[in-house]
Amino acid sequence: MSDAVNPLANPKGGKKLCELCHKPAYLQCTKCRVTFYCDVAHQEADWLSIHNRVCQMLVPVRAPAPFHKLQTEREQHRAEIRKAQEQLISMSEEEARRWLFEGRCQEALPAARLCLRIAMETHGPNAVQLVPAYLLLAEANVGLGSPSLAEEYLSQAEWTVLKTPDCSGVLRHQLHRNLGSLYLTTDNLDAALQHYANDRERDSLGSLYSSTDNQDAALQHYANNVYHASEQYGLDSIVTCGGYFLMASVFKKQNKMDIVNSLYSKVADSWHGHLSKLMENRMKLSVHQTLSEVERCEGDRTLTSMLEQQEEMNTDSALNQFNSAQLLHCLAMLWSLAGSWTKALQFGHRALVESQRVKDHSLTGPIQELLTWAQTHTHTHTSPPAITH
Repeated sequence: MSDAVNPLANPKGGKKLCELCHKPAYLQCTKCRVTFYCDVAHQEADWLSIHNRVCQMLVPVRAPAPFHKLQTEREQHRAEIRKAQEQLISMSEEEARRWLFEGRCQEALPAARLCLRIAMETHGPNAVQLVPAYLLLAEANVGLGSPSLAEEYLSQAEWTVLKTPDCSGVLRHQLHRNLGSLYLTTDNLDAALQHYANDRERDSLGSLYSSTDNQDAALQHYANNVYHASEQYGLDSIVTCGGYFLMASVFKKQNKMDIVNSLYSKVADSWHGHLSKLMENRMKLSVHQTLSEVERCEGDRTLTSMLEQQEEMNTDSALNQFNSAQLLHCLAMLWSLAGSWTKALQFGHRALVESQRVKDHSLTGPIQELLTWAQTHTHTHTSPPAITH
């Protein structure tokens, strides 16, 4: 998998640096021969995180450019390299995000670093296209308990966004979501609220904040997360509801459980509506839409967390039973769309039991239909078509 680097083979004045730490490298990947490492541990970490997927894609990007006499050939070569760079950025960003949603922050770091490095080479050191990589690195460092490093990356991202007036709402939403998470981790709840809230939703969410000690700051500054997401995706999108879920985590620390439950209800409704639509298209129209890997990971983490909260309440109220049935139904649909039929049936049967304990049996029919559909696929399919929604 690796060969020792021969320093005499380097160009005069050139040094081979480790892919992960930029220290002098002594090992070389034997497959691509354009990637170097200081030791076996860093090579193995990079291979697990991202290199196994992009090894050969790095060759044309990092190998010396061939000599072309004609201008058209040189332009064609540059276009091919640019296309390969964009593919590398997209793939490394997707992999880093997948690791983060699985809670494996250490594994996300090499992929996020590659994303940043290729983005810099492609767009320059100050381009707004670097912001997603900064955010991934910040989120990984928050998860690893390194808030100071996370703050450095977020400061760079924030500076880049501020100097880019036409920066998309998606990036602004992601930036403030990460800033909120950083402050939540450091128990700076007021600062977290200032980055999670939404000024445009005074009418619909204002009542939720009326009991908070910092309602003015919440209502004034919360637009930085949910607002930008709602501008881009709509108020009921599963992207937007990610902001509501983070808001709930702040109020949970403040022990304001009425607000937490209200926000969780909005998140559950958004996911239930989204997944129900996908399942209807799949079962009735044979339209093979499904969730991306990143959406599946986020959905699993979000819905499972809320379900655990419902179970901790341990009440027999009709509302609690309905909420539990709805969340279990969501998880059953989620795993059906992912082709994990055993999990889908497990959550589906639990959802059916909970729904039948509620006087309003509106969920019972759809759950039974899902169970029947999943059972017919248990022994005939192992995975859905690789088409993402």
